[in-house]
Amino acid sequence: MHCKVWLTQDGKALMGSGRAKLLMRIEEYESISKAAESLNMSYRAAWGKIREAEERLGFPLIETQVGGVSGGGTRLTEEGHRFLNRYLEFQRRVDAEARRLFAEIFAGAP
Repeated sequence: MHCKVWLTQDGKALMGSGRAKLLMRIEEYESISKAAESLNMSYRAAWGKIREAEERLGFPLIETQVGGVSGGGTRLTEEGHRFLNRYLEFQRRVDAEARRLFAEIFAGAP
């Protein structure tokens, strides 16, 4: 049993499992293109989802570094990392409570 949780504002998505996965992959690969590819998503779609969320949240989720000696890359901002962790904790607690309620309400139901 699993619940899907979307955080919305004025009917527009701020964060859901798809954006959370994208941010986790960006954190893992330090690359938007590699993160998008790993999720079978276009680079453009990934950027769009991130920018849309950042505009609605009012803070940057990621920061990019272009080229240079050590090469470019992308990482989560402090705010982005905190927000992702809070969302994941919220999702975990909602899932746990949903499982508890499901068992309580549907126990023995035909």
